[in-house]
Amino acid sequence: MTGVVSDDTETLHPMKRPVQRIAFYLGIALLVGAGFMAGREMLPRAGWHAALPLSQTEGTASIGGPFNLVDHTGKMVNETDFRGRFMLVFFGFTYCPDACPTALTIMAKALDIIGPAAERVVPVFITVDPERDTPEQLNMYVRHFHPSLVGLTGSAEQLAAVTKAFRVYYAKVKNGGSADGDYEMEHTSNVYLMGPNGKFLTHFSGHTTNPKTMAAGILDVL
Repeated sequence: MTGVVSDDTETLHPMKRPVQRIAFYLGIALLVGAGFMAGREMLPRAGWHAALPLSQTEGTASIGGPFNLVDHTGKMVNETDFRGRFMLVFFGFTYCPDACPTALTIMAKALDIIGPAAERVVPVFITVDPERDTPEQLNMYVRHFHPSLVGLTGSAEQLAAVTKAFRVYYAKVKNGGSADGDYEMEHTSNVYLMGPNGKFLTHFSGHTTNPKTMAAGILDVL
């Protein structure tokens, strides 16, 4: 993960101002998306952001399962609430400086490319930072990406269960030199495509996939 961009004009630590920084990071993500649409590919970043080596064939990878979480409106939801529709699932956190806004923007662009058929797909953002990502925080965050995006949070135990089901790695990492307890979250940055029956279909690398490629992969199974 890249470091947090500092702003000498701000008196608050930038990690405490995620919503105000969204527009800046969305600008970066949109530039990245424009590059993708022109046919340029980003090189995968090394380390924990790299996609896990998952199978592309339905039924050959144990990904997904039951969960009980709270959405960005404060409503309790579980996996059965999404039955009958495809799910495009990404795990991240709202204080994420770059990879998460980029991945969510790519997801939104892919759905826009698909057009009306995208109504059959629910984009889902599951936080790995329940300590800070309350339903209220998620509600402010998800509206900046796509009108259909659902934000999900829960207790530490509930998040541990759903990340285990999706084979997602995450860990809290202290910001170097920070005296006020600020931290970031390392996490897997795959986007998972789940079928209407809740079964895993395929995955995409969250912040390096071309939106056209993601759209084509979704259309293949719609």
